[in-house]
This record gives sequence, structure tokens and C-alpha cells, in this order.
Amino acid sequence: MIFRLPDLGEGLTEAEVVQWLVAEGDTVAVDQVVAEVETAKSVVEVPTPFAGRVATLHAAAGSTLAVGEPLITVEEVATATETYREEERAGSGNVLIGYGTSGAATTTTRRRRPRGPILTNSGHTRPPQVISPLVRNLARTTGVELGTVQGTGRGGVITRADVERAAARPAVAPAAAVPAAAEGVKRVPLNGFRKAVTAALTRSRAEIPEATVWVDVDATELWRLRESNPGGPGLLAYLARFTVAALREFPVLNARFDAERQEIVQYDRIDLGIAVQGERGLVVPAVAGAETMTTARLGDEIRRITADARTGRVSGPDGTFTLNNYGSLGVDGSAAIINHPQVAILGFGRMIDRAWVVDGELCVRKITQMSFVFDHRVCDGGTAAGFMRSVADAIENPASVIARL
Repeated sequence: MIFRLPDLGEGLTEAEVVQWLVAEGDTVAVDQVVAEVETAKSVVEVPTPFAGRVATLHAAAGSTLAVGEPLITVEEVATATETYREEERAGSGNVLIGYGTSGAATTTTRRRRPRGPILTNSGHTRPPQVISPLVRNLARTTGVELGTVQGTGRGGVITRADVERAAARPAVAPAAAVPAAAEGVKRVPLNGFRKAVTAALTRSRAEIPEATVWVDVDATELWRLRESNPGGPGLLAYLARFTVAALREFPVLNARFDAERQEIVQYDRIDLGIAVQGERGLVVPAVAGAETMTTARLGDEIRRITADARTGRVSGPDGTFTLNNYGSLGVDGSAAIINHPQVAILGFGRMIDRAWVVDGELCVRKITQMSFVFDHRVCDGGTAAGFMRSVADAIENPASVIARL
């Protein structure tokens, strides 16, 4: 029974085998997880729909399979009684001197020798028909897999001559080796995740006429608000809440661009994507329906999805807008690439102490750089600047904004 890589949903066409959780020869049960595979979105556990003995693992860890390609072959495990009856029906094939065939084999009627595998009533391939321990031992010592041998004995029994012929077949020539890289050069093939990232970012840069604007923001008051309530929402939760409020004010940025129909498709729901640096690389899980959440609940959801994403478990919807906290990586600014098919991405750098003038006085304040990259097809600089000021004003005077949310 061959289990093929199933359709993992969301238009995914291939997956990379991360690791096998079983080995050939193991016995598995229905719905037992046999492998972990990596798609463009996350690492997925794959259960088998069959029970029995693992006969073949069709792909090595690290290789990529297309949906529908063989993943694992599972053989039914026959009981001792069933095996005995199968071999009794098959006859001995005259492979042991001094032992006769079964009664059915002594008939003088000439039967046509089967040309293919013998099938049981259930439609599954019958176990290899071997009675002689000498034949089994010969197959074992010569490395012949009995399941691949066509028996020529009466009733399809595998004889010593069958095994010897199989052992004498020339081995399949190994695939041509990949030319060695030049000295001092290492070639690293892309896995499924990096292929998906490459395709998405290349498409974004090729299709979207992007523009970038940025502004330095005084986050001192927001910093003080966070410190006054250590058990409350974190800084990222407040930034996310202010971003959601600005998207409600400028809905054209919570959208995608339909190039074929030349239309801007705006979404009522805000699925806020959060850029996360995980084990596999940069992923963007989303908080679904962020516009319905309080700041505290938004903070809880952000913690949950980022924790899952860091271990490669990304689920839920694709985002409609992305928030990127690259300050967590220790940098101050970035001209990010829009997460296609979205039309904008907002990012924040580190909040650091800098000299700042307040009411004509030089003082030290918590300053962060906010950068905004947008698709110039959906809006102009005035809309982008209005969106940025909405978020920046909320950061600089959070108390007045929170009262209106």
C-alpha cells in the first residue's frame, strides 16, 4: 500500500522531508505520525492512513517531494495462520529434496504460469511465496529483496533459481555525480521554505512599484506607560494596536492590488501579520481579526503566534498587512520588501536614548525610527504620510489615543 504525499492545503504543491519518525521494518498503526515535512508555511506532521510494516521510505530526509509522489509504502502484516495457509496453497516448488508438493501440485493438468504478482481477494499483492529456508537464506546473503522477485515455481513460488537470477542482474547505475564546485566554493541547495521565500520576494520586487518613507518618533511616553504597568501589554502590543487604528483610518492600505482587473481589493477584516525570525528563517504569522481585539488580547495573540512561529509551526490566515519589529534584531532602520500580495509594510527600529529637543530644551528621550514601504499603485505620498503620522502621534501621546480606542 503506497501512501503518497497528500495535498497539504493552501495551494502548496511540494514539501521537504524534515525527518522520518519511523524506519523501514517498523510496524505502524493507522493515523500514526510517520514523518515531519516542511512546506512554504510551516512544519507539518504527516500521519499514515495504513497499518502494517513499513516496507519503503521513498525519500531521504532533506529531499523534496511533489504532492502525489510516493512517500511511504506499508505492507499488511499477515498473521502466522494466514502465512501458513498462503504457503500451503502455494506448494513447495520442489525446492527441498525429499519433500513433495502439496496435493494440488500433483495434478497432471498443465496450468499457465502467472505473469504478474498474485493478488489476494482484497486486491493487495500476496506475500512472497517462499517455503524453503534455503531460498530465504540465499536471498538474505545475496541482498535480494524477495518482494521484487517474480516466482517461476508452480503457483508462483520463488525458487532458488529465481533468487540466483535476481542476484545476477546488473545493479542500477548510480546517478551521475554533480560536478564538484570550484575550490573554495560551496553550493547550498534551497529547501522548500527558501524556495517559497525566494519566489515571493522576487515577485514583490518585480511587480510592486514601492516607495519608502520614514520618520524618527519620540517613544518616551509610550515607554513610561509600559513601565508603569509591568504586567500589562508589551510595547509591540501597543504598536500593533496603533497600527490597526491607523489602518481603519486608511483602509486602502489593508488591501491587495488586482493587476489583471486593475482594481484595489480592500478587506473589512484586519489580519495583522507579525514578522518573526524563526528557526527556518523569516516567517509572518497573522493575528486574525485584530481590529476586534483590545490591546491586552492583541498582546496575548502576538505572543502565541510568535512562539509557534519560532519553532516552525505557522497556521492561520495569511496577513492583510505586516508589522515588522526589526529593532528586536538590534538595528535602527530598514527598507523592507512588501509581503506580496499585500500593499504595505510598517517597521520599527530600536528604541534608544538620543538627544532630543523638547519645548526648546535639550534632553534625553527614547527615540525609534519608523519606516513605511507602500505600493505606489494604491496610494500616493500624502496617504502614506497621513498613515505614518497617525501611528507616530499615538506613540508620542498614547494616553490621549488609548482613550479614543
